[in-house]
Amino acid sequence: MEPDVNIAVKPRRQTKPPRQTGQLIALRNERARTVARDARLAKALTLAAMSLGYVVVQLDVTIVNVAINSIGADFGGSVAGLQWIVNAYTITFAAFILTAGALGDRLGARRVFIAGFTTFVLASLACALAPALPVLIVARLCQGVGAAILVPNSLALLNHAYPQDSERHWAVGIWAAGASFSLTAGPLVGGASIALLGWRSIFLINLPIGLAGIWLTWRYANETPRLAARTLDIPGQMTAVLALGTLAAAMIEGGERGWSDLLVLTGFAGFALLAALFLAIEVKSRAPMLPLGLFRKPAFSAMSLTGLLVNIGCYGLIFVFSLYFQRLNHLSPLWTGLAFAPMMTAVLATNLIAAKVTAATGARLTIATGLAVTAVSCLALLGLRDGTPYAALSAQLIGLGGGLGLLVPPMTSTLLGSVTKQYSGVASGVLNAMRQTGSAIGVALFGSFLSGAGGFIAGVHVALVIAAALALCAIAAAMIGVPRRMETTTS
Repeated sequence: MEPDVNIAVKPRRQTKPPRQTGQLIALRNERARTVARDARLAKALTLAAMSLGYVVVQLDVTIVNVAINSIGADFGGSVAGLQWIVNAYTITFAAFILTAGALGDRLGARRVFIAGFTTFVLASLACALAPALPVLIVARLCQGVGAAILVPNSLALLNHAYPQDSERHWAVGIWAAGASFSLTAGPLVGGASIALLGWRSIFLINLPIGLAGIWLTWRYANETPRLAARTLDIPGQMTAVLALGTLAAAMIEGGERGWSDLLVLTGFAGFALLAALFLAIEVKSRAPMLPLGLFRKPAFSAMSLTGLLVNIGCYGLIFVFSLYFQRLNHLSPLWTGLAFAPMMTAVLATNLIAAKVTAATGARLTIATGLAVTAVSCLALLGLRDGTPYAALSAQLIGLGGGLGLLVPPMTSTLLGSVTKQYSGVASGVLNAMRQTGSAIGVALFGSFLSGAGGFIAGVHVALVIAAALALCAIAAAMIGVPRRMETTTS
């Protein structure tokens, strides 16, 4: 009898019809393309949002200068009051920018950026609705805080969105170009807005830009990792605000009361004490807002000093010439904006060629050339008088803008190249803080000369001579501190 043999029959493997398999592959490919397309869109719109943040920051640097005479006519403010309209913004911008970057590291750059943009928008609305000069100045202080938050955190979000070096360099270039354009367009946009709608409209411009930037950030930007160990230097921060505010107040009041006035001298003494206290705090702090060790590098120190000196001269002169065009030459805000347009266009144009010039001649020579052009342009403006035709000033103003535009890109890249990559964010913050501090000092100092005993024109001449001298000092700093051929640090 034959044994039973159980033969297990292996079932045939079920296969999908070729047509169905092809459809699934096509569907997966389409989904992958959609995901990639959505990712590219999110990155592009994140870049747009970050650019809008920097646009409003830079726009308010120049647009307000065109409006100060109209604001003074409405509120009856003296030159000192008008200086505070500009300096309230630049002081808080300079003082808070380093802490704002640390705050973004600690809480997340996306969250902090949105908070900064919201602060800037609400402060802009308060500026537009301000019933009196003191309210406007307080609102400008809040705008400066918002601006200080926007700049470092926009860079952090771009760094997060574009991790590849080549992509990030392109993105940062777009981000910087938008800011340069807004800086250039500021006087013209401000003049046209004032002519059509009044000075309050220059602050309302920020509302639609801000709302678009906030929504795009909330919708498309990815949050950065939180660094809970990142600490804030609160004592250093508060001392920095008090020191800068005291210095600006002493300079502004020096023009009104006289430089030997007891209150003015007390202000300068207070600044000296606060500055010494700030340095002592930073030396002892475990996480200083201003790492003083960076200044041991000659190129870093030279470029930081150059940024300070250049902004004292250039932004102080923008304030002075805005009043000159409107009060002495009786130009309208619109024509004042048009008068600044060639100068600002020269800034943008030389920004674009600065990289090629630097590649051909080296950073040190390019920076020195830009500073020399700036100094010569200032001295060539000493022929200015009450009612001097614009045609007699235009070439000098273009030279002033061209020199500034030529030197800023290599100055920035040289400073960043003097430190390792891990300190690039801090180094950028230091440079921005130094430049904004220079802007505040320039407006305070040069504006004070306009109220002197010699009269407005004499004050303009003093400002021009000092601006030229500062440019020459910056040339010396660049020639001493920057090597002939400096290699960018990459480690």
